[in-house]
Amino acid sequence: MSRAKSTKAYAAAGVDIDLGNKVKSGIPKLIASTRRPEVLSQIGGFGGLFRANFPKMKDPVLVSSVDGVGTKLKVATAMKKHDTIGGDLVNHCIDDIAVLGAEPLFFLDYIGTGILDPAVFKQILTGLAKACKASNCALIGGETAQMPGVYHGEDYDLVGTIVGVVDRSKMIDGSKIKPGDVVIGIPSSGLHTNGYSLARSVLFDKMRLTLDHAISGTGKTLGELLLAPHLNYQPLLKKLGQTVTIKGLAHITGGGFVDNIPRILPEGTGVEISLGTWPVPPIFQILASGDFVPTSELYQVFNMGIGMTVIVSPKDAPRTLNATKGYIIGQVTKGNQTVKLKF
Repeated sequence: MSRAKSTKAYAAAGVDIDLGNKVKSGIPKLIASTRRPEVLSQIGGFGGLFRANFPKMKDPVLVSSVDGVGTKLKVATAMKKHDTIGGDLVNHCIDDIAVLGAEPLFFLDYIGTGILDPAVFKQILTGLAKACKASNCALIGGETAQMPGVYHGEDYDLVGTIVGVVDRSKMIDGSKIKPGDVVIGIPSSGLHTNGYSLARSVLFDKMRLTLDHAISGTGKTLGELLLAPHLNYQPLLKKLGQTVTIKGLAHITGGGFVDNIPRILPEGTGVEISLGTWPVPPIFQILASGDFVPTSELYQVFNMGIGMTVIVSPKDAPRTLNATKGYIIGQVTKGNQTVKLKF
């Protein structure tokens, strides 16, 4: 069978290699702005090459993480707006390694789809490249898979892997946290990238709201609030660490306060979060208004307006508050590595 006929047969089965090659032909130019001096490879190879050279670190430790955007993608598809989803993914992954004190080095993405839409693909990649460039993180490679038997209609999935580095002596591991320390919350921009399955169920199925529903006091629609970009806290945390001793950091993602903060607590400690000590954004007020979700579960699923928590000693609290524009939301207590919500 000729190559041409083989390609046409594959396209008839739902996978258009020629279209894929055409769409991906613009990738090198798009992501050139994310290149770092340590990158030795070009986009399109079987593997990305990064020269691990850290002369300013005594004991460099690589830190890696992988994550996705979840069903926030469903909102992006319904809104026909895909230019911020890539940035959501990059920033989420950066925040995950930032809690250890790591700075990002390079990033790889995976896009799985049933039908490869060039316009959507370009928006996603543009968002990925923009966020990587802003964080001096090289977009070193990726994979685009056309799988019509797995993804249906306009559905697609977006996943990313990040690798960063931290000097071992400066790694933030929570080991110095002790009772009496202060928990400070840094505001989020909204749901960030978690809890969207529950949010969509409550907002659309139970409350019967629509994406173009105007949210009072915000000047935005529900759809716009749901697509608010995931914030990148790494630059702020890096600057903060130069002035105070950060004992622990917890990225408030899936699992909310209840499941994320315990990940950094040493034995013999717990955390008490005092609800009502920070302003809860309108999107979370709406989710809580219909009594569809118990209050305790809201704080186990959503960030409720706090995207990152910082644990410091009481003496460092004023400086931390000033630098982060955050709120004292709780304290470290004696306990068994659990979080108690104080209503």
